[in-house]
Amino acid sequence: MKKKDYLRLVLILAIFFLALGGWLLHLRIHPIAKDAENYIPLVAGFISVIIIPVLFIFRSTIPFAYLLNGMTVIIGTITMTHFSIENPPQVWTLQTILFGTCLPDILMLWGKFAVGKALFDLDPVINRPDAEISSGRFFRFPNMGFWFAHVVTLTAVYMIGRYFWD
Repeated sequence: MKKKDYLRLVLILAIFFLALGGWLLHLRIHPIAKDAENYIPLVAGFISVIIIPVLFIFRSTIPFAYLLNGMTVIIGTITMTHFSIENPPQVWTLQTILFGTCLPDILMLWGKFAVGKALFDLDPVINRPDAEISSGRFFRFPNMGFWFAHVVTLTAVYMIGRYFWD
């Protein structure tokens, strides 16, 4: 096994274990039997733990895995931020922000995003690892502007939906 293939395997395992840890936290915090809404974290967790690592294994599905991984991170960030706002700590201090909100979970999610980006960038078919970072078309996939635009847009859509739904 070449060192690059070994690194890919380690990163795929990292994305698997980060997703599994987040999924187990979700199952503890949001038991399925308690509320029908808790099926959403169940399905998102299944996608993150099973589907995304498998898609990263096959070179032809790496772009789709990267896209799916990024979208689950964005959706998870938005919904956990909303959950933290709906269930605020009694007193706002640095300690309650760090340990009394979903901030640690959100940071773990963005770690999962970074691992997915590393897997995407390592693939020599899609990207040459020794190439310069591309410029231009900032808001086009796979540039980081694409993710920024989707964070902003999906947050706005979520907020509009919550406004009219509630």
